Amino acid sequence: MKLIKTYSMSVVFNAKKRQSGNASEDRISKVIPAVVYGPGFQPISVGVEYNPFEKLYNSVGGAELIDLVIEGEKEPVKVLIQAVQFDPIHSTITHIDFRGIDPSKEMVVKIHLRFVGESAAVKEMGGTFVKLADAVEAKCLPKDLVGEIQVDISSLKTFEDALRISDLVLPGGIKPVGNPSQIIAKVTPPLTEEQLKAMEEAGTKGVADIEVVKKEKKVEEGAVAEDAEAADKKDAKK
Repeated sequence: MKLIKTYSMSVVFNAKKRQSGNASEDRISKVIPAVVYGPGFQPISVGVEYNPFEKLYNSVGGAELIDLVIEGEKEPVKVLIQAVQFDPIHSTITHIDFRGIDPSKEMVVKIHLRFVGESAAVKEMGGTFVKLADAVEAKCLPKDLVGEIQVDISSLKTFEDALRISDLVLPGGIKPVGNPSQIIAKVTPPLTEEQLKAMEEAGTKGVADIEVVKKEKKVEEGAVAEDAEAADKKDAKK
């Protein structure tokens, strides 16, 4: 199986048709069970080789358009990786959902955000860059889909500045979905001496509380021992 880059936002990937009910055997053979579904055709059960797909998924996630070549089909199916299931113990991929795409219709997808540049609020004022979103939901035709959107953080010059969805510079044909005023990144100021002192005091208080509990427990244990000793002496006198 080969993974071939065809143009900026489409790759060709191969899949073989498979019979349902053999998922365990397929996984042992390093084949991931998958289903292809979408408008205009019945769902198709397929299998893809594990290592090439893992490499693809780690590279593009679910944001890149794929020309899925299915054995026995005349034409590739344009799909997105809709969902990937993982084994909860071994973290290996156990199943894939490929969603067929109609090239003539707009689709809603999540596009990864990659933050670039340098913030004066971080470099000169000692602040901490805080990323509040990893991706943005957008609508576009399949031909306009991109794998990521670069976000320049150099506009974050003070702690009052913030980057919002409305600030994104989007490629042609891509429209954001959702609240344009949603904050996606900002810079928080460093902690003041008063804040650091308060944290230290809170930590000391926590330790002190533990020590008080320990002392109270020792006092209670001592009282029990004294009562037992007094009872023994009383019985001896009798």
